[in-house]
Amino acid sequence: MSESRRLFHRLSGLIMGLVMMTAVSITAVAGEDERSSKEYLDSLNAGVAVILDPGAGAELARSDFENEGFAPMNMRRDIPLEDEAAEEASLEEEESDLVMADVQNALNVRADAHEEAEKVGVLYKDCGGRILERRDGWTKLQSGNLIGWASDEYLIFGEQAEAMAEEVGNLIVTIETDALRVRKEPSKEAGIFALAAQDDEMDVIEVFNDEWICVEYQDEMGYVSAEFVNLDFHIDAGETIASIRAREKAEAEAKAKLTANQGAVAAGADDTRLLGALIYCEAGNQSYEGQLAVGATVMNRVRSGAYPNSISGVIYASGQFPPALNGKVARVYAGNVPESCLQAAREAINGATNIGTATHFRRAGFREGIVIGDHVFW
Repeated sequence: MSESRRLFHRLSGLIMGLVMMTAVSITAVAGEDERSSKEYLDSLNAGVAVILDPGAGAELARSDFENEGFAPMNMRRDIPLEDEAAEEASLEEEESDLVMADVQNALNVRADAHEEAEKVGVLYKDCGGRILERRDGWTKLQSGNLIGWASDEYLIFGEQAEAMAEEVGNLIVTIETDALRVRKEPSKEAGIFALAAQDDEMDVIEVFNDEWICVEYQDEMGYVSAEFVNLDFHIDAGETIASIRAREKAEAEAKAKLTANQGAVAAGADDTRLLGALIYCEAGNQSYEGQLAVGATVMNRVRSGAYPNSISGVIYASGQFPPALNGKVARVYAGNVPESCLQAAREAINGATNIGTATHFRRAGFREGIVIGDHVFW
């Protein structure tokens, strides 16, 4: 058989196959495609013509078929390949890369995806991050400066993670100019609390309007211009081992400074009892730490030089301790002073302190300082 005849038989077989596939396709899409069977066959004949004589159909470019609705079809369903790819890309975009810790306290983050790997940091309760990779029941994530692997057993993903983030996260503003006025009202004519520096962050109370954002500033409601800040949703991040060690070191140094003995002051039994009575009146319902802090406040004043140099002088100074001025301290002094308050008085007189050199205190929540129980000291 000549070469040309063999080629003819091969092409004939191919054409018959195409015709059979066409019949099946027409049956499958009957009632679903608005094009008539004749139009569909005509388009196929055009394709067959190209196979038999490539030169004859050269002018029928791919775009001509696509313009008529004959883009290549997916083998599984009647969706053009380009549309299917777009659909898959859209689904990938919709899938969240957020991950949240699902623990009561803390979750170890490791250098690799197994329990024996080196610990590189910690995710605390309500902390979240972004998924970098997943394998074998572990997730590699980034949370702030922390990058590492955590067990999927203690993580939540997808819609659950989004819901938790919305519940525990908060909006913050970051200052994007050299200095920005924090105003008392949403107006350029309003009074000013202070100037916020570039990169300062503040919690958002409310996005007031397109021009002003209400923020928390030193326990007050302030307003900053929306034009000069970056508004972002904030979720607490984990800590690296290095940052944990640095924080613990700083806390230990601060505690050592706060508890450094201030030196004993000469005092008799009456002064000790008087100080114990004041401690009971101011902090009788507090822990021993809170009672010692009140005693240390009085003794820091005795040592400071800015106040009277005696315990009774400090306690009865005008306008300082209401229980002393209204007679309550005297009544407790004459009656029963609890032993814990007397012990706190003795330790404070001997130089013990847990508030450093602080000389003031008041109920917590009204200013910054060292918070012990219900009081803040400064």
